[in-house]
Amino acid sequence: MATAPQKIAIVTLTLAKGGAERVAANLSFILTHLGYEVYLITINNALDYAYSGQLFNLGIEEKQSSWLRKGSKAIRLKRYLQDQQISVVIDNRTRPVFWKEVMYNWVYRNRSVIYLIHSFKLENYLPKSVFLAHFLYPKSTQFVAVSKSIAERMKTKYGFDCVQTIYNSIPELPALIPSDSTTEKPYILFFGRLNTAVKNINLLLEAFKLSGIHQQGVVLKIMGEGPDKEQILSYIDQLELSEYVQILPFQASPFAVIQQAKFTVLTSHYEGFPMAIVESLALGVPVVSVDCQSGPAELIQSGENGILVPNYNLQALADALHELNTNVVLYEKCKKNAQKSIEHLSLDAISLDWNHLLQTTYEKHD
Repeated sequence: MATAPQKIAIVTLTLAKGGAERVAANLSFILTHLGYEVYLITINNALDYAYSGQLFNLGIEEKQSSWLRKGSKAIRLKRYLQDQQISVVIDNRTRPVFWKEVMYNWVYRNRSVIYLIHSFKLENYLPKSVFLAHFLYPKSTQFVAVSKSIAERMKTKYGFDCVQTIYNSIPELPALIPSDSTTEKPYILFFGRLNTAVKNINLLLEAFKLSGIHQQGVVLKIMGEGPDKEQILSYIDQLELSEYVQILPFQASPFAVIQQAKFTVLTSHYEGFPMAIVESLALGVPVVSVDCQSGPAELIQSGENGILVPNYNLQALADALHELNTNVVLYEKCKKNAQKSIEHLSLDAISLDWNHLLQTTYEKHD
């Protein structure tokens, strides 16, 4: 007699715009591929990314005040988990508000929960106070950190026992045909949320100007949406780069634009395990990145698949942009090595890590 598939819920704020949200969508495909019955639960009504499994959108038909809405969502989520008889939850949300997490502890009661940590800025996911963190999450709570640096920091700061690193996998990419167009200028690309407090886009613009590659016919494209779009446009004008920088809207499937870039650039203050780097390398596109905490150093071998420079070092970043643009031998080497350098992030490899963790979790729950 066949055994029914084990049920797993992935709880995420949305399925739109952000890298963590894209990871939730990718994870739904991984778990479906492994044979689990997947329930994807979104807190807010924002859906851009393709997903696998059954969707329960808590953001539909929101009419109550803010407090009533949050309480209503918690009750509906708890009831849904009970009705579907889901025993394991993967929580993909940011979790910065203490009282709200007390409420979610009540929602998740009597279930095994795996908490994902997507950023080196741990206060987005855990209370700054170690005491309050252990009040919410006993030391035996299962966490998954998306980088080794995050996992080590969690163990050092909070003393959690069960922190496992599982990298974000390479997403399933469409078959793309390289463009034959000779009319478009070569370009380098930043793609991500337009939030300078995280992405430090001002540093990118300053380094682009200092590098001089715009005078060699190279355009900088910035693709995304976010709260700082107008400030970025103003700074482009201030730097007299309007002729050389293009702002493109967010795309749920940005892969064609990425693939046609000469290389991509990341200048963040902090990250987790940046999908922008993973997706670029997966498409055979080298990356110039600052060595922020965390992720880039675990992905980029400088001089092999891109260039890694000290964070906040404007001159080093400008030099790297110039070097990868003009040094043909280095560029071709990095381009050749890009895809091979992240083979360990294949769907099959990351699936094995998730399957092992989930089977252990089910055994503990039973």
